[in-house]
Amino acid sequence: MAPRRSTATRPDPVLVGAVTALRAAGSVFAEDEAAMLLAEARSASHLAEMIERRTSGAPLEQVLGWAELRGVRVAVVPGVFVPRRRSELLVDEAVALLGARSLPVVVDLCCGTGAVGAAVAAVRDVELYAADVDPVAVACARHTVRPADRVFLGDLFDALPDALRGRVDVLVANAPYVPTGEIRLLPAEARDHEPHRALDGGADGLDMHRRVAQGAREWLAPGGRLLVETSERQAPGTVSIVRQAGLVPRVVRREEADATVVVGSLPGS
Repeated sequence: MAPRRSTATRPDPVLVGAVTALRAAGSVFAEDEAAMLLAEARSASHLAEMIERRTSGAPLEQVLGWAELRGVRVAVVPGVFVPRRRSELLVDEAVALLGARSLPVVVDLCCGTGAVGAAVAAVRDVELYAADVDPVAVACARHTVRPADRVFLGDLFDALPDALRGRVDVLVANAPYVPTGEIRLLPAEARDHEPHRALDGGADGLDMHRRVAQGAREWLAPGGRLLVETSERQAPGTVSIVRQAGLVPRVVRREEADATVVVGSLPGS
């Protein structure tokens, strides 16, 4: 009787090599990362280049060229801020506050790749606008936000069309909130590969929150809301800033994601 042939699938040597290299570099999720890199590789040389970049410390999303937030894939290139999963709370709270409004106006300020605004727009029909001061980030956002001509380059509210004053139903801002002195404590992926101006919130981390809150009121529609991502530790400071800007603050917290959002409402709304 002839020996029975094994039906076991042989390991893919390319996948095994990628996993080995990623593990050696300290990747905790080497198998998953290797599979994602293989799926994006256009050639053996492209795969080798991606593995080299990843093992040298570049964020996986920058190597792949994309990131996901709430199931929405957004373009990511080297040198831009990578969307964090904690920002899903910002998306969820924005969608909840929009309620049943017909084609509400949403502005994603400090939009980076446009991930937050795009994720909101994937759930609700909205009139979406986005703005960021970083031209590289704006270029990414224009690949994601539709229509692309509603993504503006400029410093906070200065970038927005004047016609939006008093019309914004939800203004979301994932502005920098890392204190300057703590940037050196961030993981190397962020510290070495993302722009510091997308991380650095000044001495107490709240400089940009002050600027956003101070300008928000004149842009909000009646019943409009400002949503600012912050940290649990800095939430009391963000609450104080929002209150001083003439808005009524409340804190939304999601422990499992270590996510904190401060919501500011116009008085009486």
